[in-house]
Amino acid sequence: MKRILIVAATTGYQTRMFASAARRLGLEVALATDRCHVLEDPWGDRAIPVRFDDPYAAAETIAQAGPFDGILAAADRPAFLAAVVAEKLGLPYSSPAAVEASRSKFLARQRFLAAGLPVPQFFRVEIQQGPHDAAAQAPYPCVLKPLGLSASRGVIRADRPAGFIAAFRRIEALLARPEIQIQREAHNRYIQVESFIAGQEYALEGVLTAGRLQTLAVFEKPDPLNGPFFEETIYLTPPRAPRTTLVPAIEKAIRALGLTHGPIHAELRDDGREAWVLEVAARPIGGLCAKALRFDGGMPLEELLLRHAVGEDISHIERESCSSGVMMIPIERAGVYEGVDGLDSALETAGVGEIAITAKVGQTLEPLPEGASYLGFIFARGNAPGDVEKSLRNAHARLRFQIAAKLPVLTR
Repeated sequence: MKRILIVAATTGYQTRMFASAARRLGLEVALATDRCHVLEDPWGDRAIPVRFDDPYAAAETIAQAGPFDGILAAADRPAFLAAVVAEKLGLPYSSPAAVEASRSKFLARQRFLAAGLPVPQFFRVEIQQGPHDAAAQAPYPCVLKPLGLSASRGVIRADRPAGFIAAFRRIEALLARPEIQIQREAHNRYIQVESFIAGQEYALEGVLTAGRLQTLAVFEKPDPLNGPFFEETIYLTPPRAPRTTLVPAIEKAIRALGLTHGPIHAELRDDGREAWVLEVAARPIGGLCAKALRFDGGMPLEELLLRHAVGEDISHIERESCSSGVMMIPIERAGVYEGVDGLDSALETAGVGEIAITAKVGQTLEPLPEGASYLGFIFARGNAPGDVEKSLRNAHARLRFQIAAKLPVLTR
């Protein structure tokens, strides 16, 4: 029986989905998660307790639990630890330096620039320097973003200096939150400023084998993402108007970063003339969105990536022939989640296969740019991307979410 190491957050949809897929494949699973080593297996998953903020010590701990036949990471911070472990144990994976560059928007921009890729004007500002000097030199319109957060969290467009200062202060407050400060990430001391890139946005899901990219899917994002915030909602594959510029640009970005092995998730924009790579992350698509992808025989993405991680040749495996998509149901206002009506009606929408409401009753909801979650996910399939988009929007229109106002906390 082959043994696979999955490095992941303590909780999360992907962790469970990868573990379930591994069991179906007959793989022995070893989890390494960021948790206190003093607690006695609080989740009952027999995971190796590690600290993501001390990756080299964590790698020593994980190595003692080996050997492993392969390694996978389910998010950005776990990906760096996985790279350190893989290097130590001689497992195929991208190097720690390459993964670190992919995680930092500043380092990635520097490498893309050096490789001759089109990049926006960019610079980073140390938060303690304040926003005023940066606002005076920023190219407008511009986008301010944290260096290490994902899923558009903390990303804000500014069209003039007053908006720049307000956006800066808002991101500063976000990065000062305890749940972010506890990560002890050096790049959380900075805010990056970039000139705004217009154009249609796409995402690419792929896997690298010895530096060679196998494209698994290209997603179109039909909603315009022009700010002031950049909440992603709908992913459709294949795109209705495929661009020949996308894959070559991603391949060049991968070489610039030095990534060589494992899953990648890339984001880019096409302005009608050329593709602008926004990021290439050394991990798969996040959350439940992977359920929008099926491959030969109905194989889920998690199974495909596990097969690849333990050395199986997956080059012949292709995505199903139909169109598919997912809507990440946005949180439209802050408050406390109380429930949803219309779920049965939404499930009856033609083309819709599943609706997963992930918000929990009593949960405090927070929209972007500060928020880091969705109300849930809608999945649909159809003969064409336009049909899938229609199914997703029709189903969403039938859902009515109850969100109560959050009562203020009064202190004497």
